[in-house]
Parts: sequence; C-alpha cells; structure tokens
Amino acid sequence: MAKNTSLYFRIVEGRNLPAKDVSGTSDPYCIVKVDNEVVARTATVWKNLNPFWGEEYTLHLPMGFHTLSFHVMDEDTIGHDDVIGKITLCKEAIGSQVKGLDSWLNLTRVDPDEEVQGEIHLSLELLKDTEKIILRCEVIEARDLAPRDISGTSDPFARVIFNNHSAESSIIKKTRFPHWGETLELELDPEELSEEGTVSVEVWDWDMVGKNDFLGKAYLYIPILYDQDVQKLSSDYLVSSFVSSGKLGALRLKVRLVEDQILPSLYYQPLIDLLVEDSTALTMLEEVTTVESRQDVAMTLVKIYLGQGLVVPFLDYLNTREVNHTTDPNTLFRSNSLASKAMEQFMKAVGMLYLHEVLKPIINRIFDEKKYIELDPCKIDLNLSEAEVRDSSVEMLQSYLTSIIESIVGSVDQCPPVMRVAFKQLHKRVEEQFAEPENEDVKYLAISGFFFLRFFAPAILTPKLFQLRDQHADTRTSRTLLLLAKALQSVGNLGLQLGHGKEQWMAPLHPIILRSVASVKDFLDKLIDIDHDIGKADNTTELVIKRKFQRSLTVKEAYLHKYKTEGPQLLSRFAFKKRYFRLTSETLSYAKTPDWQNVNELNQWLSAIRKVSIYNERMLPSFHPGAYRSGKWTCCLQADLTGCSRTHSAVTLGDWSDPLDPDVETQTIYKQLLQGREKLRSVAKQSCGAECNVQLTKPGQSVAARLLAVILDLEQAHTQHRLGSTQPEGGWGQHPAPMQLSFRYSLS
Repeated sequence: MAKNTSLYFRIVEGRNLPAKDVSGTSDPYCIVKVDNEVVARTATVWKNLNPFWGEEYTLHLPMGFHTLSFHVMDEDTIGHDDVIGKITLCKEAIGSQVKGLDSWLNLTRVDPDEEVQGEIHLSLELLKDTEKIILRCEVIEARDLAPRDISGTSDPFARVIFNNHSAESSIIKKTRFPHWGETLELELDPEELSEEGTVSVEVWDWDMVGKNDFLGKAYLYIPILYDQDVQKLSSDYLVSSFVSSGKLGALRLKVRLVEDQILPSLYYQPLIDLLVEDSTALTMLEEVTTVESRQDVAMTLVKIYLGQGLVVPFLDYLNTREVNHTTDPNTLFRSNSLASKAMEQFMKAVGMLYLHEVLKPIINRIFDEKKYIELDPCKIDLNLSEAEVRDSSVEMLQSYLTSIIESIVGSVDQCPPVMRVAFKQLHKRVEEQFAEPENEDVKYLAISGFFFLRFFAPAILTPKLFQLRDQHADTRTSRTLLLLAKALQSVGNLGLQLGHGKEQWMAPLHPIILRSVASVKDFLDKLIDIDHDIGKADNTTELVIKRKFQRSLTVKEAYLHKYKTEGPQLLSRFAFKKRYFRLTSETLSYAKTPDWQNVNELNQWLSAIRKVSIYNERMLPSFHPGAYRSGKWTCCLQADLTGCSRTHSAVTLGDWSDPLDPDVETQTIYKQLLQGREKLRSVAKQSCGAECNVQLTKPGQSVAARLLAVILDLEQAHTQHRLGSTQPEGGWGQHPAPMQLSFRYSLS
C-alpha cells in the first residue's frame, strides 16, 4: 500500500515588512523549503512593504517530510539578496489543524551564521544494571551540513551532552558529509536518569583560530528508551538552530496537509463504477461536501471522469441539475455549487495550453511596454495633465482590448474539442430551460460567464497565477491589467450592465465593448458548432488525454548550461556551453537555439524530471553531490561509489499538466464520503411517503445504501493493509541493529 503525502499551501500576503533598500522599501519574495530542499519561489513584488502574492502550490511528497519553511527575501540587483525573516512549521503543527492552517504568522530572525541545514544519523542505546547506567550514543554520519569555511566545506565534530556529562567525536576535515562511525559513552548514576531526561547532540565546525561555528543540534528524549532493559534507537534527527524572533512583519499563509494510504486500484474500482454508472451518486456526494472542500472535490471529479473518458456526460449532468433548479436566469451559476466549480476546474485542466496560445502574445506586449494608464480621475498623478492621461489611456486600452477580443473570437479552431462539446451541451440545457424570447441572451451568458468571467479575465488580472508570466506585474502594469480585466468582464456580460455601476469613468471603453457583442455571439455560435453524441463515450476527451499525456509530450524546455567532464581535474570555464534543453516524457535533449523560448526555474526543472522519472525502477536511492577527484569524492572524502546523500526524488510540484492518478483521486472522494457517512445513512433509511423529497426517493435511497457499502469495504481494506504494513523505514546508512526503532527527521 503506497503512501501519498500532499501539501497544499497559499502564500497570500505580507505586512509591515522592514525596509531593506535606501528608498525606504523592499522588493520581497518568498522561498519555500521542505526540510532543506527548495521547492518553490514566489515572484518578486517590487517596492512594497505589504506585498500581495496570492500564489498557490501543491507538493506531492510520497516519502513524507518534517518541516515546511517560508523564507522572505529582499531582491537586490547588485550583490546578494537580503534575508528578511522566516516562518518554520513542523509537520505535526500542520497536521493538527484538521481544516488546515489559515492565519497571520510573525516572521522570526534568520542569522546566516546560525542557520543550519542537513541531517545527523545517530544510534542511542541505554544499558542499565544495579550499580551504573551507560548511555551509549553511536554518532554514525551526517549530511548536507552548512558550509562554514571559505573552502565551501566545514570541519565537523559532534558533542553528546546529558546533564553535566559530555563526550566529543573526532574532527572530520573539509567535508559537509562526515562519516564518524564512533561510539561515545556517558556513565551515569541511577538517580540522574529520569523520565524527563533529554540527550542533546551538538554539531560544530572546528576552527584553528577563533571560536568554533555552530552547525546544529539534535534532541533525543530518554522516555523512548526508559521502559526497556536494553533498547536501541537509530534515527536521523532534526537539528535546530538558535533563532530569536523580532519585529520583522508577518505572512498570511494557508497550509493544509493531506496524508493518505493509497490502496491497489482494484479496491477503488467499485466506487469509480458507481460514480460512472449512476449519476445520482454525484447528487449524494454534493450533499455531503462542505463548501470549503467543494473546489478540491470538483477538481478530483474532473480528473476521474477525464480518466474514464466521460467528462462531458459528467458536466452535463451537473449543469442540467443546476439549470433545472434555477428559476431566475440572472442567478444562473452565480453560486459556488459543484457544477460551477467543476466547470472552472475543467477549463483549467483541458484549456490552459489554449489560454496561453490566445493570451500570451498580448500579455507579453503589455508587460514590455509598461504604459502609464489610468481612467479614474481620483488616481491620476496630480503632476500630469488629466486630459492627456485620459486620452492616451483610452487609446492604449482600446488597442489592448481590441487585440484581446480579436484573439479570442478568432480562436475557434484552437479551442480543445472537449471544451467546445461541454459548452454545446450547456447551451442546449439553458436554451431548453429558458426558452422565452426575453431570455434569448441567457444561453450565451451561461457560456460567456465561464469562458470570459472565470477563465480569460482572471488570467489577464493575474498572469503569474496562470503561468503566463514568471513574475507578478509591477504597479503600473498591474493597473493596466485590472482595467482590461474589468472591460473583458463587461464583454462577457454582453454589455448588459454598462452604465449601471459606480465606475462611470470606464465609459470611454463602452463603445468598443458594445461593438464586440455581435462578434462574441458569433464566436460562441461557432464554438458550439461541433458534432458529438452525448450518449457515447467521450472520444474527444480521449483525444485530449492522448494529446496531453502522449509519450512525446514536451514537459519543460529552457536554456541551461551543459559541460563536458574530462576526468577528475577541475573544470575550466570553457567546458561550459549554453544550450537550449528540452525534456519530454521520453528524452532529455538539447540544441544550440530553441524554436521558441520559455523560462523555467531550477525547481520546476527538478519537478519535471522527477515526474517523468517516477516509474523508473532503476533510480538511485543516493548520490554524491560533489566531484570525484584524486580517488575520492569531494563531498564526503570517500572513495565508495555508494552515494553519501539520499536523493530527493519524492518532492514534485503539482500543476494542471500533471498526469492523471485515478487511485489518488478516488481516495479523495472516499474520504469525503466517509466524513458524510451519517448523512448517507439518514438518506438510506428515509421512508418514501407523501412528503418525501424528490431527491430522497427510492433510487436515492438505493444509491446511498450502495455508497455506504462501498465506504465500508474501503474502510475494511484500509484497516487490513494498515495491520499488514511493514515496519517504519530506517536511516540512510547501512547500520542494522537488533531491536532498532527507525525514524527520519530532516534538518531545518
């Protein structure tokens, strides 16, 4: 039974950050680390002490983790970036919040000389007799320690401390990956030992001149061993640094941890069959789903039905139900219903490449030109002529808006077929429900509400969140994007609400919005002009999946530097050549020049490589991060080919292009149903009398009963697999010992 750990976090905003620049402001960005591995970096918000990021990330960590940290940095164009502060959350603190963490957290000080990293592998043993007690600590090895010397390495040694007793290991010169393999013993009096005792193991960098540098500390708790006559604990321990807090501002974070044991596929098949065969199960699922979890459930269902090739019938059922329960066409799809959320997630899952093709050229143009644009008289710079600013702004906005509208209405053939079919079915259901002449525009508004208001307009407003840009817009560009998003929303509303709002200063754009209505309707008519039989399997979905996840898919591409190794000697600068690399699901290749350019950060490359390598059975469990020179590795000073550092192959960044994983998705639905089991029981027991609700009729009772049976089977399967699971995994070294308890803690 596989273990799946997912971390969902949103870096919302910061407040009251300290000024690091001579201008009295800062240029803050966040670096996110899992244990000590950098997994994400936000965009920089320029010249702002109260930055808004709004960036969301999903991390998949099948091997688990120990700490999640957020480092706030100030970007400098010259020299090193300044450290503002950090927030560190341990796994236990995140996991204790059932609904996740959502709060402001104060930043704490980060001293580069005291910040630690890496792990230490220890084995602790307690030997007791009537006269004395021996506390034996085997200091095995450490890895990825912080460099403290100008050589980029350290000279580490370890010190074991309990009460007033201490012992030190030998010093290993010039390495960040020391192998000690030494046993240190402390002889204790029986009365010294208590159930509250704590052993600390400090790691220091030895210096010939001056004070030794601190590298970290681990705490080992005596109660783990206290009740055993002879018990040995072998672990990779968390090392902590001496960090004090200060008035460094705060971050607002949303963090949620989901840990699941994923069963083999055959256990989930009955639930998938029930969802696919009887759409009433979707009604039951929506009734037991909370508002907070509806978006996650919607995305999960979209992935499940995409995998089954039945996403169009799935959306058609939800949309038909939503339309039939709406009496006022002005409120259609205005709520956060499962249908609305499912359509939003569906467009992101199948339409992001299409959105990039349509919007990226015009978004790049807006970012490059950086025009000062403003229509609101209250916000125009007092040092400039209001009339001149307004006239130039109207001209530029009309130019941008025209380009956006023309690009969209000319993109019928670029739009994914499965999206067109889904909109065709939506158009049909709305037209059937609101057939009155006065509701002629409702069938268009239903589509444009999703297409323009919930897909294209948000992407224009925040291009970074839709991966259209690598950085957030500066203040000037951000204002331009906001005005364009407002205008495009009016286009999506077919100009029906123009002149009724408070922002009358948008009036200069009204003529172009009204002129676009006819072309938008014509575009929507062409968009849904596609042949498809709703009663059959969704072949268009299968085509999308094949196109999206075919073997020759390009996952990442960008400029990187390659170098040619020429034996153990030092590399010369001439060995490096700039090449354009392309990673597909089959190969990693490069050329001198690209067909087109795309910018990718290091962590995105690593995540992409891990995703295409996830099923590689020959992946190495460890590696040497150094170079092989003079018969040994520079990282650990050993000649052994076995790596000294565990490979970080587990952490991947989740995004809309991730391959489908039906087992993980179905496990999510099972957990939602498990939480709503009592509601299902009440439905299953409901007697169908004269006052019986239409949704609680016998078919509904039957489906509720089947869902309960499926939940029970899955619950029992989880219990059986949990009881039959293996022992916890041990440390990274080869040091087996009898009666060994193994744990893994990363450094912070």
